[in-house]
Amino acid sequence: MSSAPPTPLWNVRRLPRADGSVVLVTGGNAGIGYFVAEQLAATGATVVLGSRNPAKAENAMASIRARVPGAQVRAVQLDVADLASLRTVADALGVERLDAVVHNAGVALDDPPRQETGDGHELMFGTNHLGHFALTHWLMPLLSAAPAARVITMGSFAAKSERLDLDDLQSRTDYRPKRTYGRSKLAQMHFGLEFDRRLRAAGSTVASVVVHPGGALDSLTPSRPGVHTKTAAARLGAAPAALLLQGKHAGAWPAVRAVLDPAVRGGQLWGPRAFGLRGEPHREPVWANLADTTVAALLWDASRDLTGVDPAAHLG
Repeated sequence: MSSAPPTPLWNVRRLPRADGSVVLVTGGNAGIGYFVAEQLAATGATVVLGSRNPAKAENAMASIRARVPGAQVRAVQLDVADLASLRTVADALGVERLDAVVHNAGVALDDPPRQETGDGHELMFGTNHLGHFALTHWLMPLLSAAPAARVITMGSFAAKSERLDLDDLQSRTDYRPKRTYGRSKLAQMHFGLEFDRRLRAAGSTVASVVVHPGGALDSLTPSRPGVHTKTAAARLGAAPAALLLQGKHAGAWPAVRAVLDPAVRGGQLWGPRAFGLRGEPHREPVWANLADTTVAALLWDASRDLTGVDPAAHLG
C-alpha cells in the first residue's frame, strides 16, 4: 500500500513555478508590494502592478526586469482612493482570468488633520479598506473564471490591538491617526475573512486569505535602484532592530506564500513565524479581535452601502 508523498517544506528562496498564472498586486510599485511583485515574477507568473503613479510603476518594472531575466511584468493605472475609477480596472487588465489579487496598496498618516478621499471618506479607511472592497467586486468575474483564484488581503500587526467602532468607521468623532490607521487595516482583515465565509457558503472556487508582514522596516530593506535606496547610515542604525524586525522583502513572504502554496486555505491568517514580527511565513490563529462574525457582517453591510457595490452579490 503506497502512501502520499510528504508535503515539501516551504522555502522562501526556492519558490514553486507559477508559469501561466496572472497576479495583480495593488501598490506594486513600492514597499512590500514591490517585493511581492518581484518574488512572484521570479516564478514565471505574469505580474501586473496596480499603481496610481505611472513613473513609479516604470521604475519598479525596470528594477524587476533587471533582477528577473524574462520577467513578465506590466502595469495598470489603479487608485484605490478613487472608487469610480475602479470600474475600468478589470477591462484594463486585458486578461480572460485572474489567478490572484494581492490587496496591498495603502496609506498611513502620522499627523492630523483628518483627510478625506474625493468620495468623502476618511482617507485611510477609504483607501485601505473601501477601495479594496470595491475593487474586489469589479474583479470577481475574472477571479471566478480562474480554476482556483485567491484574494489576498494585506493586513497589519498595527491592527492587532484595535477594535472597530461601527458607529464611527470614518473617525469623524475621534480622529487619532495611528488608531485610525490600525482600524482601517483591521477593517481590511475583517473583510478578507468575511469574504471567505461568503465564498464558502456559495460554493465558490475563489478563496480569500488574510496575511500580514510583521514588523517590516525600510531601514532593513535591500536597495532597489529607482525604487528604494538604503543608505549606510540607515543600515548601521537599523542593526539593533534586526533582532526583532525585518525588511520589506521579508514582509512580502506571507503574501507570496498565500498566492503560491496549495496548502494555504481560504479563511486563514498568515504572518511571520517569530512572534508575528519576523521570519518565514506560517499560519497563525485568527486574532481575537477578528473572531466576531457579527461585527464582520455589520462592517460588510456598511461597506456595501458606502461603496454602492457588493463583492459577493453574484455568488452562487
